[in-house]
Amino acid sequence: MDTGDTAFVLLSAAMVLLMTPGLAFFYGGLGRRKNVVNNMMNSFFIMGIAIVLWVLFGYSLAFGGDHGGVIGGAEWFAFQGVGMEAGPYAGTIPHLAFAAFQMMFAVITPALITGAVAGRMRFRALVPFIALWSFAVYYPVAHMVWGTGGLLAEMGSVDFAGGNVVHISSGISGLVLCLLLGKRCGYSRVNYRVHNIPFVALGAALLWFGWFGFNAGSALGANGLAAHAFLTTTLSASAAMVSWMVIDMITVRKPTLVGACTGAVVGLVGITPGCGFVPVWAALIIGLLVSPICYFAVSVVKKRFGYDDALDAFGCHGVGGIWGGIATGLFARPDINPAAKWNGLVYGDTRLFTAQLVSIAVTILLAAAGTLVCAGIVRIFTPLRVERRSEQIGLDLAEHGERAYPSFNGLDD
Repeated sequence: MDTGDTAFVLLSAAMVLLMTPGLAFFYGGLGRRKNVVNNMMNSFFIMGIAIVLWVLFGYSLAFGGDHGGVIGGAEWFAFQGVGMEAGPYAGTIPHLAFAAFQMMFAVITPALITGAVAGRMRFRALVPFIALWSFAVYYPVAHMVWGTGGLLAEMGSVDFAGGNVVHISSGISGLVLCLLLGKRCGYSRVNYRVHNIPFVALGAALLWFGWFGFNAGSALGANGLAAHAFLTTTLSASAAMVSWMVIDMITVRKPTLVGACTGAVVGLVGITPGCGFVPVWAALIIGLLVSPICYFAVSVVKKRFGYDDALDAFGCHGVGGIWGGIATGLFARPDINPAAKWNGLVYGDTRLFTAQLVSIAVTILLAAAGTLVCAGIVRIFTPLRVERRSEQIGLDLAEHGERAYPSFNGLDD
């Protein structure tokens, strides 16, 4: 047992938890002012329900035992047998520390979905959906990618900090759910403006800070691999920010703060699966390319197909995560992290690249199917979408009886 590693992982866990309030500010600022409380509450409540579910069921299902490479067992129900000694996944930290660190991933992942359905999903439908989705999608994907005997891990695919588990799963689920809900009222006529740019900047800053715990903490120790992941993480974010600013200059002739913040976030998304596998120079390429890829998704693809991904959860997290998984298959090297069995495609080996493509496809299929099942179950008991009048006056008042801005009259642009 190493006290330095333990302190590092516990601090990283706290940083990852801070990302969820950061996401609340990010989504709250991006959305309309009459929905800011609802957008933020959609992230905050998950810190409660996801942690309870993780302790009772989630950790055991994601990391305990193995059943067909798809799901764990029940031996760690309610953290029975998860104690202060080292566990099977990290030999230098307490089993509890590893479980707590992974718990924070189970918190932020479903929160990402809520950006796709902002402004129109019933809160009383969202709560059971998130609970069911954790069982149907998150726990199985986490087991397949990170758990002992996991199907995707055994196949040879790698995901250092959550490209498949966090970003692709949530992004695809957000896309499916927004298609089920339909477009917001007046979607084709209303100009949806960012209502609070300082909130967006604050949220992006908190996310960037927490992402160091997210990625570097996934090394599970204060070591060279953590330092490597730390550097690749911030380099990709910085390169993506610059890249998005260049796009802004080309398209609107002015650099925007929202664009810079969005670029930084997609850069963090893109590097997540490969931050502990790819060389530093590759992080620069990943960051520079993820912004135009995601920009194309949110400005061209979304308009072409007409889906209402309100805060671009799919366009940023789903698309960015897919690019990150592919890029890991391109640039990963076993001499950086032996968890990668083979070199990436740019070094002449096709095996890792193929495994990455298969793992991405499996994650997409499971997330889409799981979302459809969970939404179908919730629909039996309550409508997924708010009534038109509630949408018009805003979900802050209709769903929560609160106003973020008491002087605001509720008549948004």
